Amino acid sequence: MALTLYGIPNCDTVKKARTWLAAQGREVTFHDFRKDGLERGKVEEWLKRVPADKLLNRRGTTWRKLDTAQQARAASDLAGLLVDHPSLIKRPVIETGDDVLVGFTDTERAALKG
Repeated sequence: MALTLYGIPNCDTVKKARTWLAAQGREVTFHDFRKDGLERGKVEEWLKRVPADKLLNRRGTTWRKLDTAQQARAASDLAGLLVDHPSLIKRPVIETGDDVLVGFTDTERAALKG
């Protein structure tokens, strides 16, 4: 089954995921959401399958650079905020066909093996 990995190519975690997946012999389509963009419908789909706090990165510099009004948008229009600022998305996001995984910890690796 082919996977789609969403992220940015210079992110260390994305690099680790891509390397690991290649070593596992997994077929992966990479989607650079800065260069290729993101559709609101895709982000809304993720938010139906993944808790908002798992998808939204409040610890990064992009979040800290947002003004209070922009940060407040996370409560009312999170999908729109993430489309406008894809760097706010925790990386990588991996679509397996059946599931959406966010991040690349032992939990995600185990899910990808099984």
